[in-house]
Amino acid sequence: MTLLLEVKDLHVSYSARTGEVCPALAGVNFDLAPGEILGVLGESGSGKSTLAAALLRLLPSNGRIQKGSVLFEGKNLLAARPQELRKIRGARIGLILQEPSSSLHPTLPVGKQVSDVLAAHESLDRRALSEKVSQLFESIFAGDAERISRSYPHELSGGQRQRVLIAQAIACGPSLVVADEPTASLDPTKQQEILHLFRTFQKELGLAIILITHNPALLANLADRILILYAGRVAEIGPTANVLSSPRHPYTAALLRCLPPDFDESQSARKANLHSIPGDPPDLSLHEAGCQFEPRCIERMKACKCDEPAATEVSELHEVSCFKFAG
Repeated sequence: MTLLLEVKDLHVSYSARTGEVCPALAGVNFDLAPGEILGVLGESGSGKSTLAAALLRLLPSNGRIQKGSVLFEGKNLLAARPQELRKIRGARIGLILQEPSSSLHPTLPVGKQVSDVLAAHESLDRRALSEKVSQLFESIFAGDAERISRSYPHELSGGQRQRVLIAQAIACGPSLVVADEPTASLDPTKQQEILHLFRTFQKELGLAIILITHNPALLANLADRILILYAGRVAEIGPTANVLSSPRHPYTAALLRCLPPDFDESQSARKANLHSIPGDPPDLSLHEAGCQFEPRCIERMKACKCDEPAATEVSELHEVSCFKFAG
């Protein structure tokens, strides 16, 4: 099978003003097939947003890709020239950020902002451009497309603004969309509406999607596979059903125990105390040896303190980085 995206041994760090270097991603490996949805899951500070920025080479000025490769449609984006990247961003890879209020220009109608994305990548006259934007808005805002297109960001709800970002991301017909916490600021009903849009466009357009979130529940009926990030490392990756029903890494299991009970469970279950993971995420600037989850792990072993576990295949397409499964 031809892969759309291959990320190999990706290392990213940030430099502080003091000169101290803090690793943010360390040896991240994964791939993505055309039309596949990959969920990226982890706590705040695990490296999720850094991963999204690194894939598109949009790291802040103090961020640095130290080594690795990001092969997209056979081309290594980390070696691409700036003019080549400009042709890929927005056209072949769309990006959706978590806060539309800071991503949309406050003084331009949102239809104009989507039109500008199209104009930057496609040679269309004004009429063709207008027709394409209208068709796109109608597919996302059925029955209210014209009003939404003429509106300014402050005149729209959070869910509507997030849909505008989706329109920008898919306007040019990309093969991949990277969505960084796209439902974080929305209520549960609006979250499900956004996820429904992702499912629709995946099926209709053959989109591959990398969906970054801290909420496992959002991925259950959407993602084909889930990648678990902890302290900038891949703790576990595998088919969604396997990861959610039979988590192998202690961190994955701990994350899932933190989920609140389902609404259809008994009253006593709903009143039960929520679980939490003891301790705090590691300070990566200390460059400590061993498994980064070891201080918080209830299943830690002697080897965890000294060495970092390698990825081990536990079943088909399911890998985990834990000494429990080391050969």
